[in-house]
Parts: sequence; C-alpha cells; structure tokens
Amino acid sequence: MQPNNKKAITVGIFIFLGLLIFVLGVFTLGSQKKAFNKSFSVNVVFNDIQGLKAGNNVWFSGVKIGTIKKIQFFGTSQVQVFMNLEEEAHKYIHKDAKALISSDGLIGNKIVVITGGNPKFPFVEEDDRLQVDATLSTDDIMKTLQVNNKNLITITNNLKTLTDNMLKGKGTMGMLLTDSGMAIKVKSAVYNLEATTSNANKLTKEFAQFGTKLNAKGGLTDKLLTDTSIFPKLQKTAASFQASAKSAATLTNNLNTVSEKLKDSNSPLGVLLGDKSSGNDLRVTLANLKTSSKKLDENMEALQHNFLLRGFFKKKAKEQAKLKDSIKP
Repeated sequence: MQPNNKKAITVGIFIFLGLLIFVLGVFTLGSQKKAFNKSFSVNVVFNDIQGLKAGNNVWFSGVKIGTIKKIQFFGTSQVQVFMNLEEEAHKYIHKDAKALISSDGLIGNKIVVITGGNPKFPFVEEDDRLQVDATLSTDDIMKTLQVNNKNLITITNNLKTLTDNMLKGKGTMGMLLTDSGMAIKVKSAVYNLEATTSNANKLTKEFAQFGTKLNAKGGLTDKLLTDTSIFPKLQKTAASFQASAKSAATLTNNLNTVSEKLKDSNSPLGVLLGDKSSGNDLRVTLANLKTSSKKLDENMEALQHNFLLRGFFKKKAKEQAKLKDSIKP
C-alpha cells in the first residue's frame, strides 16, 4: 500500500470518527434539551422577568417540561415570554394554570414554574396565555428577608439599650432589679393581691352555697316559686299592711286635729291648757272638792255613831256580811 493511500485512509477514519462524535453529541444535547420531542407553545406576560433569558428551563411540579423559546416586550412596559412545553405535560396543565418566575436554587438560573390549575377546567391549547401567579418570588423573599434582618438588628439594638438601662437601675424594671426596697413593696403587693384573690374566691363559694340553700327543695325560695298558696297570703298581708297604714294615717290626722284644738284658746281644753287663770281656778276647785269630800266622810262617821241612825247602819252591815257569805264557794 502506498503511503498516500495509507494517509488518506487514516484521514478518512478520523473524519468518520469526528462526524460520528458530532452526531452523537447533537443527539445527546438534543435529548438533554428535548429538542427532538414533540412540543406545544404557550406564553405568559410578566411585569418583570428578573433576568430571565431565552433557553432557561420551565418546570412543573419540580420536573423540567420545556424551555424559554423567545422573550419580547408587550404593551408599554410588560414582557411576553414564549415557552415550548413537552407534549407529555399537556395532560397536566389546565387553562387556569399560573406561572411565576423563580430560581434554580438560591443562586441558580432563573426559571419559570407552572402550576397545573383546577382539573375542572379544560387543558391548555396551542398559543394559550397563562395567568401570572402573584405569590412572592425568590427575589421577593430575599428582599423581605433583608428587611426583616434590618428590623431584627434594630430590635437587637433596642434590647441592648434596654438591658443596659435595666442594669444601671433606670426605669421601673431597673428599679425592680437594683432597688431592694422596691422589690419588697412589689412582693407585698403581690401578697396582698393573692390574699384579695383568696378572699374573693371564698366569698364566691359562700355565695354559691347560699344560692344552693335558697334553691334547695322545700326552702323559702322554692316555696315562693312553687307554692301557689303563698302568693295569695302575701297579697293579703300586703293588703293588711296597706289598711294598717291607712288607719295609722287617719289616727295621725285625728291626733293632729286634736292637737290643733288643744292649741285653740277658744276650746275648753285649749283654755285649760293655755289659760293660766283657768288652770288656777281648776286647781282651787279640785282643792275644794277634796276638802268637801273629807268633811263628808267625817259627817258620815258622826251619823253612824248617832243613836237615832245606829240601828240602820248595823242592819246594813249584817246584810252585806250575809251577801259575802252567800258568794263564797
């Protein structure tokens, strides 16, 4: 074999191997990119694509189902993203499906994540437009975490200042921690509060026991509520009280009238009570009556000793003695 032919055969073998490697690479990359699978196209309009690029992946339930085909502006400031999705995913994505922009990990490439939607809705069709999911993206979450970190730093600084003031005895808490007298007062207040609470509980139990006794069968409250004969009696008693009150009022009015008459200088009693001369005359009259009565007794005694009337008085005395004997049992 001539050297030129040997060289041509070697070159042909290398070219063949190169072409074989190229074809295998194309098929390998195509299988990875799923460029040879049957697909369908859908699109979504975002306000901000957050650095999303053509060729980035589209995920559904954590599985890659397609890639970003094209990105273009839409309207005044929005961006329309076209996606090629595998036909196998067609039976899982419904017309109310939503899309959001996320990241492949915390620092990975941007991706579009699709949620399947409600099974009650039909499946998406070619060139359908998906809705945008308004949930927070990874970037929004990171921004929120940054804000929360700032707030946490502020809170930590405030706590540091507060604890420093407490250790220095500033404020109420600082006084409680450093002033022993204040601590004793707080303990006393807590003790008094416990005692008050205990007394309140005791009083509540006593009220409960009292209420139980009132509601006991056969008690006063039970009789008042269940015995139909008690209420009429109470009504009669109330009526009696009312009558007594009326009588007392009448008596009071009569006494007031009598009192007014006694004050009247024209009435006999008024004259006796208010006129001094009439009172003196009455006292003289009573004295005369007393004297006359005494003299009458003396005259009767003298008549009894008179011999002319002695028999009469003796007979009278015997009759009275017989009357007493007849009355005795």
